[in-house]
Amino acid sequence: MLKEAIFHRPKDNYAYACTNGDLHIQLRTKKNDVKEVLLLHGDPYYWADSKWQPTTAPMKKTGSDQLFDYWFIAVTPPYKRLRYGFILTDGSESTCFTEKGFYSEPPLDDTAYYFSFPFLNNIDIFRAPAWVKNTVWYQIFPERFANGNPANNPKGTLPWGSVEPSPINFFGGDLEGVIQHIDYLKDLGISGIYFTPIFKAYSNHKYDTIDYMEIDPQFGTKKTFKKLIEVCHLKGIKVMLDAVFNHSGFYFPQFQDVLKNGEKSRYKDWFYIREFPLMTEPEPNYDTFAFTPFMPKLNTENPEVKEYLLEVGRYWVREFDIDGWRLDVANEVDHAFWRDFRREVKAIKPDLYILGEIWHDAIAWLRGEQFDAVMNYPFTTNILNLFAKQKISAKEFVENMTGVIHMYPRIVNEVAFNLVGSHDTPRILTECGEDIERVKQVFTLLLTFIGTPCIYYGDEIGMTGVMDPGCRKCMEWDTAGQNHELFAHIQKLIRVRRENPLLANEGQLSFIPPTDNNQCLAYTKSNGDRTILVILNTSTEETEYVVPFELYGKTVRNLWENENVVVSGDEFSVVLPGNGNMILEF
Repeated sequence: MLKEAIFHRPKDNYAYACTNGDLHIQLRTKKNDVKEVLLLHGDPYYWADSKWQPTTAPMKKTGSDQLFDYWFIAVTPPYKRLRYGFILTDGSESTCFTEKGFYSEPPLDDTAYYFSFPFLNNIDIFRAPAWVKNTVWYQIFPERFANGNPANNPKGTLPWGSVEPSPINFFGGDLEGVIQHIDYLKDLGISGIYFTPIFKAYSNHKYDTIDYMEIDPQFGTKKTFKKLIEVCHLKGIKVMLDAVFNHSGFYFPQFQDVLKNGEKSRYKDWFYIREFPLMTEPEPNYDTFAFTPFMPKLNTENPEVKEYLLEVGRYWVREFDIDGWRLDVANEVDHAFWRDFRREVKAIKPDLYILGEIWHDAIAWLRGEQFDAVMNYPFTTNILNLFAKQKISAKEFVENMTGVIHMYPRIVNEVAFNLVGSHDTPRILTECGEDIERVKQVFTLLLTFIGTPCIYYGDEIGMTGVMDPGCRKCMEWDTAGQNHELFAHIQKLIRVRRENPLLANEGQLSFIPPTDNNQCLAYTKSNGDRTILVILNTSTEETEYVVPFELYGKTVRNLWENENVVVSGDEFSVVLPGNGNMILEF
């Protein structure tokens, strides 16, 4: 037994409390090393005959990545407190793993040997808004979605879609254009809209804010925005705005004051300035987003800056009833600010969704006192490597995604913001070499997986585009230029997900290990009574897939075709075309 690979900590994704009083416990061991794990657990104050009196319960292996196996159990401490350890067996050796190390026999003379979950304090439980788990998002880059009011057009606005997008051109997309196409989104099945920034800014992307308290004039007015919120809410659609609190724009009045007055500016401490006077070339002598001189970094530790930005967060929730904040470059802002931000905005609207833009392991922001979720880019990378770039096998995908899933608690994964493309990435159809069948597979996985999925505007109709600015083309509203087959596929996936909550976030996801000679990716979503099996053939060749369950005499329903089959033999198999998908329920 490779003991140095065994890992647990009584915190984060390895031990956490749930709202129903359960305590979820996870253990990591070397891959294919341990055959059985028992959780040894009990109340720390339950003693008899001068010995601690724990009980044991078997843990379930919930997956394997390239290096490790992961084991899981849910227990309900009757008095909301627990001491626990693990008894591991590899077939020839058994050991008891505790916080103090390994023992041949469980030590029962002192509970201090063991891991401790001192008390399930209700306030410490991670709570994300319940509605998020059933939301399908649609990301809109406002300047490029629809021009509903030409009177808003900024100077030099070009005819819609007349040229390729660039970092400096404008096409007049606005909020009225979104209002005019709400029925299109509702028909697709969307229940949440995520807008990239809509506040007054210099650029077409608006990540260089000038005034956080005003709608950019090219998008409309606050009255227009209120109308948009009302229309969306009437249609059952949530609205999430994008906040850029890491940095301001170059023309932010406070930064302009520093440019003008230098060390005498009352706003000099609003930014991280290394020396005066300020210089933009060859590199800025003040901290910025990346090395962009037009995006000076804000000092969120400064009390004035902090209060200014907190009021921004409060204002748009309080006055306009938005449903979520997406937080740009969230990992570069201090944790103390985000704790205060959560407290302030949730005091106004407790079920507000707080989403951070973090591209790496984000457990430090997901402990219940900062964000509800982060943008799940590890999920994105894994999908692209399998379906788009075809760099990995189905087996490697399962191993990679198992690692991603076990990075966070289950209650965090349920609200993870899953995406396959955005304003920061190439279009998914372009990534897939314009192979529409592979794009269908990408969306099949996205819309049958745990988490809350997001579709980037235009991806549902087959728009193409390379990395920014190519991925920011004007929305194609000419039906002759839309891929109706792809639209219908995604529309149907959303409907099937809505009709079958198991395909969203009910039940447990389990991967079925791919065989060496079969390139099918398969996973189940199960609640113990019902199981849904999703199969994706990653090969271009027709493939027969043997369903690895005893189904003799049972009825299997094809959810995609809405057909039933009664299994009459000991083995049940299905045939999938190249790059084909199947969703079965039994």
